Parts: sequence; structure tokens; C-alpha cells
Amino acid sequence: MPTSMPDIANQAQAQTEGSLDWVGMSNIEMPVMVASESGLPQQVGARIEAFVSLDDPKAKGIHMSRLYLAVDELANDDVLSASSVRRLLDRFVETHDDLSTKAHVSFAFEYLLRRKSLISGKQGWKGYPVSVSATFNGKEYDIELKIGVTYSSTCPCSAALARQLIQEAFQKRFKDAEVNAEDVKAWLGTTEGIVATPHSQRSLAEVQVKLRDDVDILPIVAMIDRIESSLKTPVQAAVKREDEQEFARLNGQNLMFCEDAARRLQHELNKVSTVLDFKIRVNHYESLHAHDAVSVTTKGITGGYRP
Repeated sequence: MPTSMPDIANQAQAQTEGSLDWVGMSNIEMPVMVASESGLPQQVGARIEAFVSLDDPKAKGIHMSRLYLAVDELANDDVLSASSVRRLLDRFVETHDDLSTKAHVSFAFEYLLRRKSLISGKQGWKGYPVSVSATFNGKEYDIELKIGVTYSSTCPCSAALARQLIQEAFQKRFKDAEVNAEDVKAWLGTTEGIVATPHSQRSLAEVQVKLRDDVDILPIVAMIDRIESSLKTPVQAAVKREDEQEFARLNGQNLMFCEDAARRLQHELNKVSTVLDFKIRVNHYESLHAHDAVSVTTKGITGGYRP
């Protein structure tokens, strides 16, 4: 008859007594099915963190394998949603009922969307970094969603300086000549006519939101759509020349500093009823400077996110 294997974590006493906020695992790699707002769930490769509190100051440790197995069960038998994450947190605590009263889990992955070009109708894939995190504090659940959206930002100051140079070039070219509309049109189509262009740069908006309790399917696509619609200049996937031209027009009509981008998103998220709180960070990866331009804002509620 086989002898029972020792369980040191369950039997031994802590070398030094003390309760711990979180104990668990990080960088768990698993495929997870994410519930979709419209259509079939999407499979993603997720990196997962799973934690419980260690409330018993004398306990040696927690049962790591129980956390892993609970996450594995969700990955194999369920889809990622607010309700399934709450059940997972309950499972963490249930399997540590003598040790823990709180639980935390997070999923980080790239969410792929098929996006249509601006004019031509061509389609291509775009990936968005997404993280879903949830905490049970012993009484209540907090479900949070964080999304990154890449876009283009054209500097208003640079645009004004470029316009000034174009005006000066126009004055030099036509100063002593009778101005003819066709001549001006032809001149504007030359490199001499557009003697300067404003600088733009790839930029990143990171939006973190705390969801209302009655939200179940995670609003990943809806949030991405809101962010891109607000900023107007999301980077493109498949493009033809007409798409590139339209992208240039959108950049010219949506000049923005990082402050402008953050305020646009702030205004948009304040209208979303399913969002209890938000934090926004926009990063403009400068093409002029060696440093980045950054703006951060929150909803500003009492006890909410801090900048």
C-alpha cells in the first residue's frame, strides 16, 4: 500500500509569522476563449496571474496547484467573461477556505480584430493589447478592463510652422506676378509649393476602466471602437493609395497635442454608463524630440483611480 506524500505547506508552521496580502502565481500561459459582444468567442494566448491572500499568520503557505487547476478549468470549459471570472475568484477562496478570504486574477493577451480600410474597403488584422483583472475583497468584486490603441498624432505647432513656410514660399513665388488659379494649383502640386510638412508620430492610448457590476460580456470591441472614433486617426492595416490619402486628410483635420488626445478620451468615457471609473494615459512617441510627450487623467471620483 503506497505511503501518503508529505504536504509541507499544509503541515508545517511558518518560520516567521505574519499575514500576506497576495500569494500566488504569475506568467501562467494558457489559451483562453474570450466571450464576444457579437459572434463567436475568440481564442487568445493569455498570460495569467492568480493570487489569494494569506490571512493565517501561522500558515506555511497556500496551495498553488489549486489556483492553477481552477484557471485551467475556466480555460478548458468556459469563456472569459465577468461572470466566469467571479466564479473563478470564488473557487480560489473556496479551495483556501482555511487560509484566504480575498482573491485576484488577471489575464493579459492580444485581441485581434478584422478592420476595414478608410476608403478602399480592403481588410486586415490589427492586434490590441488587452488585460482583464478582477479582485474579490471578501465582500465585493471589482472587474477592470485595460486596452491599448495605437494612433497617429500630428503636432499643431509643427503644422502652424509648416503653413507659415508655405505662405512665405507662395509670397516669394507670386510676389510680382499676376496670380492665376491654374498656376497656383500647379505650383501647390510641387515640392516647391509644399515646402514643409508638419511632423506626426505613432502614439498609444492606454485606457483602463472599472466596469459596472451588471456587465457580463467584456466590452472589448465597443471600447476599442469608442477610442478609435474619438481620436479619429487609428493606425491602419491594409491600405491602398486612396486610404493613405484619406489618412493624411484625417491627420490634417485632427491636429492634437497629447493633452488634446487625453481630453477627447476623457469626454468620451464620461458618457459611458457601464464605466464606473477610468484612467487614461496617452503617449506621443515624438519624432522631433528624443523624449515622449505624455498626458494622464482619471475620472476623478472619490476613492477611485489615481493619476
